Amino acid sequence: MERIVYAVILAGLAGVAYAHQAPSGFQYSAFCCNGDGESGDCQPIPSQDVKIDGANYEIALKPGDHRLATHGHLFSVPQSKAMMSMDGFYHLCLFPNEDVVRFFYAPQMNF
Repeated sequence: MERIVYAVILAGLAGVAYAHQAPSGFQYSAFCCNGDGESGDCQPIPSQDVKIDGANYEIALKPGDHRLATHGHLFSVPQSKAMMSMDGFYHLCLFPNEDVVRFFYAPQMNF
């Protein structure tokens, strides 16, 4: 009986860990994002929205660039806080609302 309960718990956790991914197939960290590909708080954003300014990423998000953005935003994210994007695109996680950056994924910079 314990094995059955344990297997059900593991199956449920595995489903949560893989529930939210970008259209490219890139998996967002399970601890980062809520929802799914259609309603989640993480999604790719246009590279034109992102500029590097010293040690920060400056993100000028416009309405429509992220499903939660209803007005323009200017976010500054330290490069040291950015997570690695594995698909070469920028991704932004907004939670608990559109005014708060929970996580920002950036592709590796090539010099």
